[in-house]
Formats: sequence, structure tokens, C-alpha cells
Amino acid sequence: MKGILVSAFVALCLSVGAFAQNVTGNYVDAVSLYSAGEYTRALRILTTLSQADPSNDAVWYYMGMSHYAQGHLDRAEECLRKASELDGKNFWYRRTLARLLFSQGKADEGTSAYESIVRDFPERSQINYELLDIYLRTRSFDKALSSLDEIERLRGTSEDAVRTRYDIYTQMGRHQDAIDAVEKFNREYSSPMILSIAGDYYLADYSDSLARSRYTEALELDSSYMPATLGMSEVYRRARNYPEYFRIMQGFFSSADVPAASKGLYLRNMVRTIDPKIQQIHRAGFDSLAMTAVRVHPKDSTVLSETGTYFYTTGRQEAAGLWFISAAELYPESKSLTATAIQYLGLQQNWPSLKEMAVDAFNRFHEMAFLEYANIANYNLKDYDAIIGNCRYILMNYPKDNDLCLSAWSSIGDAYHEKGNSKEAYKAYEKALKINPDYAPVLNNYAYYLSVEKKKLKKAYNMSKKTVEAEPDNATYLDTFGWILHLQGKDLEAKPFFKHAMLYGGKDSAVILEHYATVLEALGEADMAKIYRNQAKARK
Repeated sequence: MKGILVSAFVALCLSVGAFAQNVTGNYVDAVSLYSAGEYTRALRILTTLSQADPSNDAVWYYMGMSHYAQGHLDRAEECLRKASELDGKNFWYRRTLARLLFSQGKADEGTSAYESIVRDFPERSQINYELLDIYLRTRSFDKALSSLDEIERLRGTSEDAVRTRYDIYTQMGRHQDAIDAVEKFNREYSSPMILSIAGDYYLADYSDSLARSRYTEALELDSSYMPATLGMSEVYRRARNYPEYFRIMQGFFSSADVPAASKGLYLRNMVRTIDPKIQQIHRAGFDSLAMTAVRVHPKDSTVLSETGTYFYTTGRQEAAGLWFISAAELYPESKSLTATAIQYLGLQQNWPSLKEMAVDAFNRFHEMAFLEYANIANYNLKDYDAIIGNCRYILMNYPKDNDLCLSAWSSIGDAYHEKGNSKEAYKAYEKALKINPDYAPVLNNYAYYLSVEKKKLKKAYNMSKKTVEAEPDNATYLDTFGWILHLQGKDLEAKPFFKHAMLYGGKDSAVILEHYATVLEALGEADMAKIYRNQAKARK
């Protein structure tokens, strides 16, 4: 009997040992699968292991990470909480859980989790930075300052810490504390960055002499430090010392070390912020800055487009086009640069070039907006057949896009009317109104053209009435409705609509002024009619 018991005991021990070895092997396999991105397979093994040994914190941790990788955030949180409960001294478990809570939008729980980690792991200084970032994002500025104090206690003072403290005080409105923190650092250590921050502060406070002093110190430490260079240039500009301003800025624009994007941004701000009178007086200097940027970065799209904007806003529209079009030709893959060039051509009313570029852009990008630009050019070139062709292309290729089809039928109707083919125009308008019976532009045009022909005035009245109800301050729609009333012999009813139109741009239209004069004459108000008739002649 004893021999049998001993043999059974040995067999049991061997069995348990094999099981333990198998569990360990499975755990290693699961971790390997997780590392390889095989999260589903890893979870199958880990789930079995967690059932066999619920106290294995590492299994719960990797289960949580596998769920997290698959986007199962609730399951991930559950598993990571279990791992953290089993081993509360594991920094990585708790940090991962805290990050997960934030990714789920549980800011309060996440903050509490981080704060507890900071208390329990004071030697882990990196966690203080993460907590500081949380306080900044949640605008908990007092806590952020305390966190920053702890960072400086552990790591010492640094440029980044001082800059962060400055930003916190600034956002709190504690501007004196902000500059005091910066100046304290400058007295003890000094750096171009912190000195330039002080310079910017004094410049904004109109303490130009102090600003100049700080920028000078910064440039003595690093003559190439661009924030100090730009700050000093601003000091000279405000003092109207333009020779020194342009000297410094030429260095900025000619430097190959300054990114083209920074120069483009400066050109943009130069256009927006510098007094146009000053730009005019010192045009040669400002032109030189823009041309230097182009010389150093002849193929940079930002520099080219901002140079174009500079020349355009300073009245050199022809020169501006060179840069807009150059940028578009250099980067044919850029929709935005192409659109800018097309808009420029439209403002210049260069319809042939606009048509060519818009058609080419449509063929490259297949964006309907470019085809609409082409139609604008076609309209001004009186190429109505081209408009009709473009619109029929839209109808053929985008039959289920109601907005595009509505616009296409509307444009076809307008084009046929310009060709003198009212029958086809009205057919197109009817097609448009089947898509949207309340589309005011078509209702107005359709009604007005009927009124010009003095046909179907009742139908015209009903359509026009819808437009003024939808847009009661639209002078064009008011004119159409008033004119239809006149044709129906209802001049007394028409007059208020024309009076209202005068308040909303009607005086800028010779047609509306003439219509109003006609109504006034019909009402026997000859003197007022004469005034509006003369204004109409002047508008023509």
C-alpha cells in the first residue's frame, strides 16, 4: 500500500509540474502574440489563464492591453483595474490605467489616478510632467503651479519650466508674476529664449527701451537667435528707424536657416498689420524683403503665394498674378494654389485664361467648383453652348446629386435665355423646379423672363411671390415682384416693394430704378419719377 501511495504522490507532483510548465509556456506564447499584433489569439490564451489563475496580475494586464488595442475600452479598463488591484505597487499598471481613463473622457478619474501615482511614486519625476500637462489642459492653474514646483524641486530650474510658469501666470492674468519669474531666471542663468520672452513682454507693454535691452542681451549670447532678431526689428520699426529695420529683416529673409514657412508667415502679417501709408512710403524696402524671400526660396508655394498677396494688396495686381500663377504651375497637384490663381484671374476679369485654367483644373481634380468657374468665364465670353455642354456633363455623370443637377438645370436655363431660346430655357427651369420647387434663383428668373414677354403673368406672380416671402430684403426679387404687379395694373401695390428695394441695394441697379420710375409715373408722381429716371441714366 505504501508503495502505491508513494507512486500516486509522485505521479501527482509530476502532473502539477507539467501543468505549471504548460501555463508558463502559454503565458509566454500569449505575450508573443500580443507583441506581434495577434490580439484575438492572445486574448484566447490569456482568458483561459485568468480562469485558471485569477491572481496572476500580469495576465490581467496583457488582457487589458489586448482589449485596448482592439478598441474595447470598457473591457480594457476592467482588466487593468484588476491588474492594479492585484499589484498596486506596479507603476506601469497604474499609469496605463490612468491614461486609459483619459482616453475614455473620464478626466476626473484620470486626474485622481495620476495624483495618487505621484504620491506613491515620488521618485518617478516623469509622471509630474504628465500631471502638469493634465492640469494645463483642464486649466487647473493653481495645481499646475504646484506641480511645476515639484518638478523644479526634483529636476532643478530649466528654460522650459520658466517658460511654462510664464505662460501659466499670463493665462491667469498675473502678468507681474509672469515677468518676475522670467527676470529671476535671467539674473541667475540667462538664455536667449528667456531673454526674448522678456523682450516680447516689454514690447507689448510699450516699454521699448527695456525690450531693446533684453533683445540685445539675447543676441550677445546668440547672434543668430531669430525670435530676438525679429523682436529687435520690431523695436526699430516702432521707432520708425526703417533703415535699421530693413537691415535686420534682410538678414532674416536671406538666411537659409530660417524656414520658408516662417518667412511666408511674416509676409502675411506684414500685409495685415503694417499701416498701408507706411507700406507706400517705404515700398522699395518692403518689396526688397518679399523679393529676397522669393530669391532664397524660388519654389516654395507659401512664399510665392504670400508674395502674390503682398503685391495684390499694395495695388500691383499684374505683378501679383505672376506669383499666384507661378505657384499653381509649380505645384499642379495643389488644389488650393490652383484655386487661388483662378480666383485671381476672375478678379482681373481675364476670362480666356480663367476658362483654360478652370477646365484644366476640373480635368485634374474632378471638383465641380472648377467647372463652375469655367462656366463663369463662359458666361462672360458669351459662350453659352459651352455652359450648356458643361452642365449636361454634370447631369450625365452625377444624376443622383440633386444640388449639382439643380445648379446645372438652372445654368442651362439661363444660357438658353441668353441665346434667345425661351422655349428651351423654360424647359430647363421646369426641370430645376421639379428637383426643388422653392429654389428662389430659378423662380425669380423664370418669373422675370415671363414678365418681360408679358406671358403667363399669373404663373409669374405666384413664382415671384414665393421669392419675396423667402427673401424679403432681396432687391432683385422685390423688383421682379413689383414689376409683375405693375404689368397686372397694380401699381399702388407695387410701389411699397420698390421702396423697400431702394433700402437694400436697388439704387445700384439701373433696371430697378427705371422700373420704379415707370411705376411712379403710372401713379402720377412725375417729379419723383424724373429723379429715379435720372439716377437710372447715371447708373448706366
